[in-house]
Amino acid sequence: MAFMLAIAITLIIAFFVSKLLLFKGQTKNLPGGSLGYPLLGESLSFRRAQKQNRGPQWFEERVSKHGPVFKTSLMGSPTVVVTGQAGNKFVLGGRDDVLATKQPLALASIAGKENIFELTGSRYKMVKGAMMSILKPEILQKNIKPMDELIKNILLRETKNKDTIKGVATMKKLTFELASNILTGIKDEHTTKALSDDLSIAFKAIATIPFNFPGTVFWKGLRARSRIVSRILPILEQKREELSKGKLSPTSDLFTCLLTLRDENQKPLSDDMIIDNYVTLIIASHDTSAILLSLMIWKLSRDSEIYNKVLEEQMDILRKRDDEAEDGLTWSEIHNMKYTWRVAQELMRMVPPVFGSFRTTVKDTQYGGYDIPKGWLVLWMAHGTHMNKDVFDNPREFDPSRFENPSKPIPPFTYLPFGGGLHTCIGNEFAKIELLIVIHNLVTKFEWSQLHPEEAITRNPGPYPSMGLPIKIKPRKL
Repeated sequence: MAFMLAIAITLIIAFFVSKLLLFKGQTKNLPGGSLGYPLLGESLSFRRAQKQNRGPQWFEERVSKHGPVFKTSLMGSPTVVVTGQAGNKFVLGGRDDVLATKQPLALASIAGKENIFELTGSRYKMVKGAMMSILKPEILQKNIKPMDELIKNILLRETKNKDTIKGVATMKKLTFELASNILTGIKDEHTTKALSDDLSIAFKAIATIPFNFPGTVFWKGLRARSRIVSRILPILEQKREELSKGKLSPTSDLFTCLLTLRDENQKPLSDDMIIDNYVTLIIASHDTSAILLSLMIWKLSRDSEIYNKVLEEQMDILRKRDDEAEDGLTWSEIHNMKYTWRVAQELMRMVPPVFGSFRTTVKDTQYGGYDIPKGWLVLWMAHGTHMNKDVFDNPREFDPSRFENPSKPIPPFTYLPFGGGLHTCIGNEFAKIELLIVIHNLVTKFEWSQLHPEEAITRNPGPYPSMGLPIKIKPRKL
């Protein structure tokens, strides 16, 4: 009885909050569109389209009906969707006092309310600076060999005595272990696996309707986050002790950077704020990287011409090595993987790992001749420009050469696999290096083929091969 009463009270509160936001917009010149059902909005139809990899069509149907600016309701919040270069610039290049990076409730609840995407002004710059200190080019350059060695060992371990593996699960395991080891210094196998399992559960909750009832995806995500917090707190205490004894430096990893950081009042960051930014960084660096690597394996399995060019580039790197040279990839070799990276760029254009992102209006504002009330979400979409023939010639054709010597420069705010503006993904160089090292080791050490060549792409919420990408794999004979 008490449980049912709690559900009823929560629904009533959510209903009146949504009604309040909608009432504030009733006297405004709102864009066309539908806010869908009470509380649910159009979230269910959007999620269904995403799972069927029809997200772009879902948006295109509304654009064709209402124009490049339309209203909807997603994840429990009234939302204005803006499309095209101008729309992207409005959102990503907007001022924090108009459009805040405050995320939808589900995402903010999982990542934490003090994560970098929720921060503005000096606090945002402070945390971003700390994170960038472990992602600077000179730090990444030093990590090439440790990353290469770790990736080799993981691939050998995951393929040992196996002739088939699940590509998606393997890439998720690899990217999480790599991020934990290199970015946070967490190397214990049991802790790494437990955190990986819980972060996978939490990630599924970030794009859901935030109904916190037992059994819902959101409820499971919150419980997973609580377990993550319980596991990270003792790690923070250990890092504090090692810092005090001089065993670690402030730039050893993400935790030491944040533990030694002082805010504008010279006070240390709270444990909650440190954990919020750990969860955010790991979700961003782990899941999106696993998505892109899975899509690369999927694409190379299906396109022999692309595969052969990637293989030739990677084998050429081995052939050019001095026989007496130290084993393992070098910084200069990474920079010579130009074609492999263009394939990844084209994949991110056609299948963006993140379909877009939200901002929240801090005050009433206008765009495209329409009013957007305070408290509403504003969403930009990568698809709107990534597949625009005015930006990319023959946009439905997979053509990595478009990133080699483009006949016309790519306009700003049109190619956005890592976001844009002040809040461009800070880990984009880490993601690039990670992908190139993994693909190098895969194609030079293994041969593989898809078990299900017809396997389609689904989004949940990121785009993955729908069957988990089972592949036959064997060592390559050199």
